Amino acid sequence: MSLFRRGSRGADDQGALEDAQPADLEQAGQTDPEDARAAAATGRGPWDSAEVSEPGTRIDLGALWLPARDAMELRMELEPESQRVTAAAIALHGSSLQVQVFAAPRREGIWDEIRAEIAASVTKQGGTVDDLPGPFGRELLARLPVRTAEGRTGHRPARFLGYDGPRWFLRGVLTGNAAVDPVAAEELEAVFADVVVVRGSEPRAPRDLLDLQLPGQTPDLAPAPAPGEEILTRGPEITEIR
Repeated sequence: MSLFRRGSRGADDQGALEDAQPADLEQAGQTDPEDARAAAATGRGPWDSAEVSEPGTRIDLGALWLPARDAMELRMELEPESQRVTAAAIALHGSSLQVQVFAAPRREGIWDEIRAEIAASVTKQGGTVDDLPGPFGRELLARLPVRTAEGRTGHRPARFLGYDGPRWFLRGVLTGNAAVDPVAAEELEAVFADVVVVRGSEPRAPRDLLDLQLPGQTPDLAPAPAPGEEILTRGPEITEIR
């Protein structure tokens, strides 16, 4: 059985919204035939919806089709003021994976820039970060400062994954055991690798957050907020058994 929860949150790891270039907006509705990605050669994603005809057993969240796993808990995170769905998070066997998807320029990725911004934000907050190779390319292993119950300062590990697709960027954050244990991470890495992104053909400024929706509901058409500098914040939740 999977468990579904709905929560409120602020935008994660936000950076300044990049101005959309006219060429990006003019061509945003087109798919570049040269967008052949590593997935085509390796047989694994993340995938673009042009490569996958239907969700199948995946959960339809609007801009994301998310793989389902037995015993997983799915939490949808919302922006407190607008109640707009901004992220999906899976909890499974002591670990969690949060995913968000953004618009990106047609001919270049944005993970290199975003990775540098996340590293700077973590460091500014008193944490540490290492830029390392991973199963999806470069990733960040961050140690985020936290206050313990005893009032001491500790650190919580988190792995930031990124994947540049055709006109979209998928970001994942692994926490819990998966952040530090490669074996524990395998299950959620497989989930990330099997996500399908439904970008849509509408023009979008780079870094616009793509619209997510609760399972079985219509998309929220509210304007997309820009990614900013807050990290891993969230609020109240609602649960549903699937």
